[in-house]
Amino acid sequence: MVMKVYGAVLSTAVQRVLAALYEKDLEFELVPVDMRAGEHKQEHFLALNPFGQVPAFEDGDLQLFESRAITQYIAFAYKDKGTPLLCEGKPMATVSVWMEVEAHQFDTAASKLQWELMFKSIFGMATDAAVVEENEAKLSKVLDVYEARLSQSKYMGGDCFTLADLHHLPVLTNLMGTTVKKLFDARPKVSAWAADIMARPAWAKVLAMKNQQ
Repeated sequence: MVMKVYGAVLSTAVQRVLAALYEKDLEFELVPVDMRAGEHKQEHFLALNPFGQVPAFEDGDLQLFESRAITQYIAFAYKDKGTPLLCEGKPMATVSVWMEVEAHQFDTAASKLQWELMFKSIFGMATDAAVVEENEAKLSKVLDVYEARLSQSKYMGGDCFTLADLHHLPVLTNLMGTTVKKLFDARPKVSAWAADIMARPAWAKVLAMKNQQ
C-alpha cells in the first residue's frame, strides 16, 4: 500500500513530511484536506488526528500525526532508501539535540514571525510591529548559536544533511521572503547553510507542489 499524507501543501507541517518522503524517494499519495472548510475539525479527520491539525499519515495499518514524529518514522523505517537523514550511534544523539533546538528554540520565534509577516497579510490582518520586534530579537539569539555551531560542522547535526536541517526548511524558506532575511544574511555560516539546504532537489519538488496550488 502507498503511504498517505493527509493535509494541504500550504501547511509548513505538511511540507516537512513531503520533504522527507522526497529525500527518501518514496511513493506516497497526498490526500487533500480542505482547511478553509474546516475539514480538519470534522469527525472523519479527527479519527486520524484527534487534535484536528494537519498532517495525518498512514503507512499500511500504522497511523501517525505530528510532522516531526512522522519524518523520524520515515527516516528510521526506510533508512536504506534515498538520503540517510540519520546518523548511526553517538552522532545520532547530536542530531537529536539540534532537532530539539529547531522545535523549541528556532520554531517558536520563527513561526510567530512567519504569521506576522506572511500569513496575516494573506488573511487581511494587520502586522503587529511589537510582536515582530520581540521575535526578531529572540530569533537573532538563536541564529547566533547557529552561526557558532555551523563554524564547527557543515550541517546542524554534523557533516551530513539530516532531519535536524530538513525540519527547518518550510518556515526558513518562508522567512527568506520577508524582512527577516536580513538576520540570516548577517551571519555568513547561517546564510551559506540556508542556501545549501534550500537548494536540495527534494525541497524543489515540495515547492513545485506548493506552486501548483
